[in-house]
Formats: sequence, structure tokens, C-alpha cells
Amino acid sequence: MDELTQLTLLCERFGAPTRAQAEVMARQLIKRADQLVVARNLTREAALQHLLSVLTHARRGEVLPGFTPPPSK
Repeated sequence: MDELTQLTLLCERFGAPTRAQAEVMARQLIKRADQLVVARNLTREAALQHLLSVLTHARRGEVLPGFTPPPSK
């Protein structure tokens, strides 16, 4: 099973309303992971792990540990 399929199934389990929407979400995760690899000098695995951690915490309504919001204007 390829990465896109695995992430699509994960997004479905996390509550994406349709298979098509789950695939869009999976593609966005992959795209953002590739951006993080360049921007933060992470491995692809570390970038995906970080994004899946963010997704998991958000799904539970939790704030990611260590997150500090930007200052209010």
C-alpha cells in the first residue's frame, strides 16, 4: 500500500466526510511534509510524524505540547 493510500485511509478514520475529501487531506499532508523538509531541515519521516501528531491532538481538541501562539495584536 502506498503512502497516499495509507494517509487517505487514516484521514477517513479521523472523520473525513468522503473518500475524495480524505484523499485531498492526505495530499495536503504530503505537500506540507515536503515543505517542512526544506524549511526546517527535517527528514520526511520526521515531518510526517510531526504533522500526524498535530492532526491527532487537534482531533482530540488538544493543543500540541510546546505550542505557543503568536502574540496578540
